[in-house]
Amino acid sequence: MKENVQLNVDRFLGFADVYNNARPTCPEKVKEIIIKYLGYKPKLVVDIGCGTGLSTRIWSDTSDKVIGIEPGRDMMKVAQEKSAELNNISFISKFSDNTGLEDNYADVVTCSQSFHWMKPDTTIAEVARILKKGGVFAVYDCDWPPVFNWEAELEYKKLFEKVNYLESTNAELKNSFVKWDKDKHLSNIKDSEKFRYVREILFSNSEDCDADRFINLALSQGSLQGVIKAGINEINPYLINFKNRISDIFGDSKFKIDFCYRMRIGVK
Repeated sequence: MKENVQLNVDRFLGFADVYNNARPTCPEKVKEIIIKYLGYKPKLVVDIGCGTGLSTRIWSDTSDKVIGIEPGRDMMKVAQEKSAELNNISFISKFSDNTGLEDNYADVVTCSQSFHWMKPDTTIAEVARILKKGGVFAVYDCDWPPVFNWEAELEYKKLFEKVNYLESTNAELKNSFVKWDKDKHLSNIKDSEKFRYVREILFSNSEDCDADRFINLALSQGSLQGVIKAGINEINPYLINFKNRISDIFGDSKFKIDFCYRMRIGVK
């Protein structure tokens, strides 16, 4: 069997464009909070598990240098294409606990929507190694689904109840990934004893949306893509119903949705 981390990389093959176009960009609030704790504008930011670079590019106008760490080839390709005109951003194909970067190198290390796919203890040790003293480690995730309309949210939850059931009862799917509990992010950082101060911060961020984007937010989830790629036709009527209901609820309207974020901060 492949190593756990490679299983998680393979989970995100084949839908990088959908992911990049649907997923939320990194909120400005992330930068504001991190810079408050850092006390100055960073010269070097490392974004681990950067995916298509949505959480990497936001630092290009703030930090002198930004490095995205991403082992997935599909995600990396899109990240490089979308960042081609930003001269201060580069990407490295590495895993979270073996970045190859120097000791005491970065002012900030971030993990956006990705830390639950990484082995916590070895990743935290690597982050502490490459962070400068006083540097900030920030892990942040948004809750699913985003906030807007209760009927649409209910349809989303129905779809993923079926996805979760299929994942838990299909041996091939069940053994195709390993995921660590997001609720333990804060305690894992604190219990490592590598940070002088640790806390959790909650905030929300609004973005534009329409029916197509709401549907693609669901399709950007590795769990649903895993079911589809496995050829499990049992999901088809649920997915078709979800698409039809979202189209009925929203029609051609454009609207604002709110992503609710949980950020865990560690100051070295």
